[in-house]
Amino acid sequence: MRRIDYKLIADLVPHGSTVLDLACGDGELLNQLIRDKGVRGSGVDVSQEAVEACVTKGLSVFHGDLDAGLADFADGSHDVVILSMSLQQLRRPRMIVREMVRVGRQAIVSFPNFAHWTPRLQLFLGGRMPVSRDLPHQWWDTPNIHLCTIKDFRALCLEEGLRIEHELYLSGIHTQPPQRAVLPNLMARLAIFAVTRC
Repeated sequence: MRRIDYKLIADLVPHGSTVLDLACGDGELLNQLIRDKGVRGSGVDVSQEAVEACVTKGLSVFHGDLDAGLADFADGSHDVVILSMSLQQLRRPRMIVREMVRVGRQAIVSFPNFAHWTPRLQLFLGGRMPVSRDLPHQWWDTPNIHLCTIKDFRALCLEEGLRIEHELYLSGIHTQPPQRAVLPNLMARLAIFAVTRC
């Protein structure tokens, strides 16, 4: 089944643009953008296995640690820089958002919303760190180290002087977004933001 979050991200990417996909994993999103949107795309991932898998598919992907920044990429060298479902796994998420808008004219960031009612309820009633389909790991083995909410990300954009061009909310990666977002910080499991420098 095709991921709806990837389709929504692709809808935000202009046809034929230059794209840098950060934490690109197996390259599924990057491959989809090249095939469907005619982008000139490359990726970065910290996993050597992921890089090798992408290269095997013919994708231009480099090994790199995002927590070290994007010094290898010049200012404005890409039209779009994407970070899909990995912001919460970085040691320095604020720095990488700054780097994304430095390298790209537009940054697209998606992340699980920790303020969704399910984790809130689990924490409130059970008194333990939530485990769900979007946050499937126990607290002691999770790759997620900086969980955030929709309100947190909006505040970060304000502090960094970023303009929010688009906000999209989903109840899952395979679920169509609602026609009208109602209380997204409480009801959305995932968020997608497209931001630019003001």
